[in-house]
Amino acid sequence: MPATDRAIELATTAAEAASDKIATTITGIDVSGHLPLTDVFLIVSASTERQVGAVVDEIEDRLREEHGVKTIRREGQREGRWVLLDFGDVVVHVQHDEEREYYELARLWRDCPEIDLGVKGSDQT
Repeated sequence: MPATDRAIELATTAAEAASDKIATTITGIDVSGHLPLTDVFLIVSASTERQVGAVVDEIEDRLREEHGVKTIRREGQREGRWVLLDFGDVVVHVQHDEEREYYELARLWRDCPEIDLGVKGSDQT
């Protein structure tokens, strides 16, 4: 069963927010067929810890303002290298570029279909 329209809508808003804060990469993955807890993983990276924080804040603000959605859980904020935002239907991973390259989350979920969210990170073509 593919990701719900609501999950894709939330992921798209989060991706647009990340793009507005000049995220380096933005990847949406439909994990609904593999995980019962969420429909979409959004993997975003930024070049500095400060920028990771700015992306996180913008995503939370936009989802709250535009969709009335609040973060269920937030992990990793203090370090500023990898922040996980759980919105229920969508889980957002905002990583420093070095963490993205090291952990390669998108590679781990390569069996799942990518979602075209209509935005690209600054390093993507």
